[in-house]
Order: sequence, then C-alpha cells, then structure tokens
Amino acid sequence: MSERRVSNKKRFVGSVVSDKMDKTVVVRVERLVRHPRYGKVLRRTKKYKVHDEENACRVGDIVRIVESRPLSREKRWSVEEIVRRSGIEAAAEVGR
Repeated sequence: MSERRVSNKKRFVGSVVSDKMDKTVVVRVERLVRHPRYGKVLRRTKKYKVHDEENACRVGDIVRIVESRPLSREKRWSVEEIVRRSGIEAAAEVGR
C-alpha cells in the first residue's frame, strides 16, 4: 500500500497585482466573511508577497499560493501553480 502524505500547509487562490520585483509577486486574496452581529456578508482582501522562482507570473494572472518557510522579511508564500493567465497574456500565447 502506498501512503499519501497529507500537507498541512495553507493554500489560497488570488490574483497578481504587482510583478515589479525580481522573483516576487504581490497577490491579492479575497474572502467572504459574515459579520458576527448583523450577518451581512463582507468582502475582505489581503495582499501577500509571494515567491515566484521563474518570474512566470504577470499582472492579472490567477495563481494558487502555498505557505512556505520564511524566505525574506515579508515573504512566507510561494506560487504553487498559475491557475489562469490574464487575458492579454493568453491572447499573445494563442497567436504564436
């Protein structure tokens, strides 16, 4: 029997808002939370600095990020995969 290793690392999906740094992108993660008293659904966003080893991500891409060891003062996340390319990048790839 093969044993599957279960990872306890957190994973989020968000959109890239900045790719100006080398090997780093800023990803905005959006989540919905219910107000504790009034019950209204609120949209909360948080920005994470994420390690992108190949500099593959561009602004507008939808990416899955995974928790990792501290890589710098603010980077504790890595790009796991690019879920969807932004519209401009996708059109350029199709045209090749």
